[in-house]
Amino acid sequence: MLLIIIPKFEPSDFADLILKYQPAGIMGVPTYFEGLMDESKIKGKDPAELKVVLNGAGAAGISIAKLLIDIGFTNMTLCDIFGTIYEGGPANTDAQREMAKITNKEKLAGTLADAMKGADVFVGVSRGNLVSEEMVASMNEKPIILAMANPTPEIFPDDAKAGGAAVVSTGRSDFPNQVNNVLAFPGIFRGALDVASTAINEEMKLAAVRAIANLAKQPVPDVVNEVYHVNNFTFGPDYFIPKPVDPRLITEVSMAVAKAAMDS
Repeated sequence: MLLIIIPKFEPSDFADLILKYQPAGIMGVPTYFEGLMDESKIKGKDPAELKVVLNGAGAAGISIAKLLIDIGFTNMTLCDIFGTIYEGGPANTDAQREMAKITNKEKLAGTLADAMKGADVFVGVSRGNLVSEEMVASMNEKPIILAMANPTPEIFPDDAKAGGAAVVSTGRSDFPNQVNNVLAFPGIFRGALDVASTAINEEMKLAAVRAIANLAKQPVPDVVNEVYHVNNFTFGPDYFIPKPVDPRLITEVSMAVAKAAMDS
């Protein structure tokens, strides 16, 4: 049995605590983007040129944004319930103010709909039904939609595709490309524990991201095909991220994380 003791902390420390430990559970979205590093040619752009809009600037959203920037997706605008976040504008937390310094370089002030105009990618970690087909249609050609709100995504896959989306992910298992923190949780902690790591640093997180992304491009084990009653999972628009039941996740991710811990 593993017993984790969290010491007493003041309410004001809560956001910092969440931001410190939350990233271990939100590898799915950065994993997806790590896969796009090799596939960004489908839009004829380098990762840094892809305009990314991330809605939901809380602990999870900011953690995702930081990892995406580390991977190379630096052209990003964050939004919260009040609209875009920009340097010099209103922000609810210190974390948002810090992110405003390195995102939304055009200092766009407006709504989520304003931010999505001309964007290449939308990432949602907010709440359901915030994005319309028309908002997707206002994005660049063949946009990528990652609508992670559960149980109701920011936009359903059929509506996103009707708006012109090329690739769509949600957090639900009944749609293709499910982004779920179970892809990362076991492997990250297994790897950290195996080498008695005292922290989970950025290098370890990125190692997990890349290990998961690499698995999506490998032949899929029979056990995964059997669970989903298919035999044709191949890397592409409907299979861009490994399935949560893939048994390789625990070993591949843990080994990558352990190595990164020792190297860093």
